[in-house]
Amino acid sequence: MRQASNSVASRPPAIDLKLRLTLRVAALAAICFIAVAAYALFDSDRVAKAKASRIAEIVARDLSLQQSQAQWLSVSINSTPDLQGIAALMEPGLCIAYRDNAGAFRQGVCSGAPADEMAAPEIYASLYRAIFRPGEPVSMPVLVAGSARGMAVATFDPATQIGQSWREASRLLSIMAFALLGLCVAVYGALARALRPTRTVGAGLRQLAANDLSARLPRFDLAELSVISGVFNTLAERLQTTLAERNALTRKLIEVQDEERRHLARELHDEFGQSLSAIAAQAAAAAHTAERECPPLYEECRGISRTTAHMMETLRGALVRLRPPDVEELGLTVSLESLVASWNGFEKGRTRFEIAIIGEADDLPPGVSASLYRIAQEAITNAAKHARARHVQLRLEAGDADIILSVEDDGEASGASLTPKAGMGLLGMQERVVSLGGTLQFERREAGGARLVARIPAMRVEP
Repeated sequence: MRQASNSVASRPPAIDLKLRLTLRVAALAAICFIAVAAYALFDSDRVAKAKASRIAEIVARDLSLQQSQAQWLSVSINSTPDLQGIAALMEPGLCIAYRDNAGAFRQGVCSGAPADEMAAPEIYASLYRAIFRPGEPVSMPVLVAGSARGMAVATFDPATQIGQSWREASRLLSIMAFALLGLCVAVYGALARALRPTRTVGAGLRQLAANDLSARLPRFDLAELSVISGVFNTLAERLQTTLAERNALTRKLIEVQDEERRHLARELHDEFGQSLSAIAAQAAAAAHTAERECPPLYEECRGISRTTAHMMETLRGALVRLRPPDVEELGLTVSLESLVASWNGFEKGRTRFEIAIIGEADDLPPGVSASLYRIAQEAITNAAKHARARHVQLRLEAGDADIILSVEDDGEASGASLTPKAGMGLLGMQERVVSLGGTLQFERREAGGARLVARIPAMRVEP
């Protein structure tokens, strides 16, 4: 049991379902956004390389045309070609160059980076260089009359290419961050609205846990919640029917038990009581005879008379407990007052019993009145015998909604346990109260004393 409680205590706190689903959707969306960003980076590198290849091809064609024109005009083909005419094609960070067949650099032109170029962070730059290898030159052969006369080379400045990539990536990531935030808010709001009926489900379950079996759930728009609603209502109806049948059976058993008690009381009164009366009479006659003829036997005969009287007194107390006064004829108020008066007479001041009745308690059904009397009788007996109390207070409040019967005593403090014992008749009282649709509470105080409260719904007999 201790291990189970420790495991329950060690469980992490529950996470709100809306928050959990929102986080999962956000994680999935973030993965998708990262995939899109990665694709955009790879595509930008592909576009940059394709652009460099295209420019290198244009430069090679222009240089081939210049070489051909120089041959037609009888100009030395070894003269350095002019790359200034291709400067219009230059882009920021682009360098073009011409190398001869020997690989010697003959001429080159570079375009600087724009003034507003954003420098990429060092981590991003290192990662970009490791993945894409920017600044790799692209070479195209310069063909003149079918033979190669050199190479046209186009190269993007790595820092410029990384800066452009970082500018595009940061813009894309900013858009994705705002989109992800908006998606989270939208998903959370949609889930909060969709799961709003769960509050109704929780309220219904709390009603059911509080023994309010009249709780029912409405139909919901969501199919899953509608299934829960149907199962909940079916379960509540079955529990209500089962509880009603159980209460009816308990009332029937209590009636049979009371009838058996009345029958046993009649048997004890008619048989055992008559026998005790006969023994008492014979003992008195024997004592009278022994007093005149055999004095040594006189005290034994008187002892038999005293024992018989004590047995008759005990029998009377048992008969009172087995067969209470007719509550239906006398009324619950008079019956409870007689019960308290009888205990005051029996205790002779050792324990003081008091009663307080508020409201009209004589218009209850006979079964309810009999059960309340039995509960009060059992509770007072427990307080007098088990608690060794000096003061016992019986209180009955007959209101319009509930009927509350309470018995409170100032018994001695128990050093062992505050839990009531099973032999105190609580099970029988609990069965009677539950059969009437009520609740029974028992509490024992550490400083001494106990209080029993029976609460049942008010049921009046129509005049």
